[in-house]
This record gives sequence, C-alpha cells and structure tokens, in this order.
Amino acid sequence: MANVLATRHPEGTVYGDVGDTTVPLRFSSLSQEYQVLRERAAVLDLEGHGLIEITGPSAVDLAQRLLARDVEYLTSDRCMMSLVLDESGRVVDQVIAFGREDGLLLESSCGAGARLLDHVLAHAGDGVEVVDRSSELTVIGLEGPYAWGVVGRLIDGELASLPFESVVDTEWNGVEMIFARTGYTGEYGYQMIVPREAAAELWAGALEHAQPAGQEALELAMLEVRQPIPRHEITPNVSVIEIGANWLVDITKADFVGRDAVVEAFESGGGRRTIGFTGGDGVPAPGTRVLAGGQDVGEVVHAVHSAGLGATLGLARVDPELAAAGLDLTVDGLGVTTLTSPYIVPKSWSIPII
Repeated sequence: MANVLATRHPEGTVYGDVGDTTVPLRFSSLSQEYQVLRERAAVLDLEGHGLIEITGPSAVDLAQRLLARDVEYLTSDRCMMSLVLDESGRVVDQVIAFGREDGLLLESSCGAGARLLDHVLAHAGDGVEVVDRSSELTVIGLEGPYAWGVVGRLIDGELASLPFESVVDTEWNGVEMIFARTGYTGEYGYQMIVPREAAAELWAGALEHAQPAGQEALELAMLEVRQPIPRHEITPNVSVIEIGANWLVDITKADFVGRDAVVEAFESGGGRRTIGFTGGDGVPAPGTRVLAGGQDVGEVVHAVHSAGLGATLGLARVDPELAAAGLDLTVDGLGVTTLTSPYIVPKSWSIPII
C-alpha cells in the first residue's frame, strides 16, 4: 500500500523496508532530526503502524484473550500498551489498544500489521468482526518536550494536557480524528488517527509548527529510554522475560494466549536477560559475542550510535547474574559498561505543559 504522506515528504527523503511496509528512515539527517525530537517537537509519519478494528458482541472477549494485559474495562476514552503472544509465549507484537464504544482498535508496531492481523483472525470466532482499517486510516505522531505547544496551535490547547493514555474523539478542519496522549520516547507524545484522504493536509498543517523526524531518530530516542523496539528485540525462541518486556504482561490476569508459558518462564527464572551497555569505538552487529573475564556470556541484540550519549549504545542479552548496571564487559574486543535505564533523561521530565 502506497504511503499517502510520501507526496509531502521532502526531496531526498531516505526510505527503508521495515517488516511489511516501507517507511521514511530520514528526511534530512539523523542528528538534526534527533535534536528536534529531544529539544523541540517532531512530527512522525506512523503510516507503517497497522490498525485493526475488533467489533461485535464478543469483541472484548477476543481482545481479553489475545492481549497480555487486562482490557476488559478499557473505556472509549483510554488506550494502553500491551504485548500479544502466541501459544508458546513468544511475542507476536507490541500493540496500543484503543477502547471504542463498540469494541477495540489495535495499533501494531511498525511493519507488523500483517502478522498481527493474521494472529487476530486465527483466534476470532463467532460474535466478532475483525477489519483491517489500515487502508482507511493513518497515524501521525507528535513527540518532543514542546509537542504540547504544537497540539495547542494545530488543534486545541486543552488536548495538550490530557492525562497519559487518554483518548478523545475530536475534529480537525471538519475531519473526524481519534486523538490520544501516548508517547514512545519519554518526551511528551501524541497520536492523531485520521482518514487517509485527510492525512496529507494534516501532515502539512503540523509541519507549520514542527519538523519531521524519521524512523531512525524515533527508534534511537526509544532505545535511550528503554522503550521496546519489537523489530530489533523479538528474536526466535526468546521469552518475554529475556526481552525485558515484563511490564507489558500481567501474569495476575486469569487467562490469555501464551499465559502458561509466560508463568513457567517467570517461575523457572531461566534464560538470559537484556541489559543496556555503552562503550567501544564502533557499533557492533547483532549477534556479536559478549565476554566477561574472557568467557562468552551473551550476545549483542541491537546497537547504534547515541547522539544523546555521544557514544555507542546497545542492548545485550547476557547471563542473568550479569544483568546489572556498572559491570565491565567486552564486546568485539573492546570494553563496554552496562547501564541502568533510562540511558538519557528526557527533557520533557523537567518541562511543564503550560
């Protein structure tokens, strides 16, 4: 499906394939877009996020069975993030679930819409209708310490101060919109879900007050606050515990797909753990071995150069006794130090919405 916002992207935009979609990786330079996101306000093209609508008398029952967190009482003015697991407890996707009057709307992670849709359809039974709304609706994000100001100038100042994970049905230029206070980067964050035919105009309107940031800047900022990035962290045969996404699972919930496997993993305490690290001169590739005292203790999961730290920042999956901050390890022959998250402190944490 063609990116409806591509006609409004600047000349020279760099695109890349992420899962089942093609997204803008950079509009200008990574350093410039990162600075915009961390210091001011960035507009995000989130068209690569799939949107799946679940309606019907059994819609909530289906969602309750599929999501690893409790959505039974998710009202139409709230949203929440959750994992979706398969029967073996492996991660299918990380989603945002929006409560709706007649069911739920699930937003996939970038490039995972088709996989998520297949999983939902495989579990759907009588009394529920599952519709892929990705061809009708588009997601545009705003993130940054002054994103609230953009919301006020673009739509309505009262929306900027919504509590986290609140949702409002509103309008922009006569176009119906689902507006939510969300966030991926630790900065103030908002999402606008609009009909595809109105998306280009809204994008242009947002750019009158902010600058665009691509997938690379978004994922770097996510990594710096240890927000899970499914496409980099979900690998075959790795459990929720090993990924470190325990907070997106509620094991006190009576039942959901994959629960038995997750509970078993919790109780056994087996497997490795994911820890952040910094150091070294280069950016090690996924799979690079991690050593402690010359012994192989794990591998690199994902690493980049962090503009916020001015150094390499990565995630490593290591033996559980080494999943602690302040340890000296070796990656690709160079010394690194493990970190506690967040790895940088978002500016939004000290800036009030006014």
